[in-house]
Amino acid sequence: MKWLTEKYIERVIGIAWMVLFMLFLLGPLVVVVGASFGNGQRGMIDFPPDEFTLKWYLAIDPMHVKAVGTSLLLALASVVLAILIGVPAAMGLVRSRIARKNVVAAVLRAPVQLPAVIVGVAFLQFYYVIGDLTGLYLIGSWYGMLIAHVFVTTPYVVSSVTAVLQRFNHQYEEAALILGASPWSTIRRVTLPVLAPGIFSGATYAFLVSFSDLPISLFLASEDVKTFPVVLFQSMDYDFDPSLLAVSTLIIVGSFAIMLLFQKLMGMGSLLRSSK
Repeated sequence: MKWLTEKYIERVIGIAWMVLFMLFLLGPLVVVVGASFGNGQRGMIDFPPDEFTLKWYLAIDPMHVKAVGTSLLLALASVVLAILIGVPAAMGLVRSRIARKNVVAAVLRAPVQLPAVIVGVAFLQFYYVIGDLTGLYLIGSWYGMLIAHVFVTTPYVVSSVTAVLQRFNHQYEEAALILGASPWSTIRRVTLPVLAPGIFSGATYAFLVSFSDLPISLFLASEDVKTFPVVLFQSMDYDFDPSLLAVSTLIIVGSFAIMLLFQKLMGMGSLLRSSK
């Protein structure tokens, strides 16, 4: 009986701790989502809302929608380029026999270890130098911002794929080659499926970092090219518009939907069940 009581108490404490932890993580999101359905005035947040209304969803500024589209396209392009650069870099880092691998690995991790403000200032000055030398000014352009975002997102892909490669059994690839598979077929049907969880996690971090970036984008943005974090920051700096809460709610819902879709496509659910 005493053992059952102790087990019951431990279970209750575990559930209570988990609930508190989830409230801590999701509390700010609940405020944003709840206030987006409020009937407050400009410059104010109505939470908990006095009445349920779609007032601020109907008042979304087209400029905010354009900024969300810019951030989404920029993040997707950054993820694609980060994967194309990061996966071969990770494979070369793990499988090559070059000297000073630790130095190369440190260089690849450097963008993550630098403050984002420093990266933004560095790219701002770098683009000025490039513009003075070549006449090509990337400041305020979509491509200039993309280069900076790829710089800070690639290390996430490299790190996650490297972690998977270090535990990868190379005998699977050797067996495929012995059985007559071509090198490309071996990579496509053996190597990449094993690396898929690492690529997925790295791409997820890369997407989140790019989409939510403010310091770098703030230095490189222009009137024509603005990401949503920049628009949100500038709007809150002058006059807070509750329609931003509505846009943020749509982003939250869309992010959860995309995450669930990616997990299903990548088979992460089966992987988590098998790990149990």
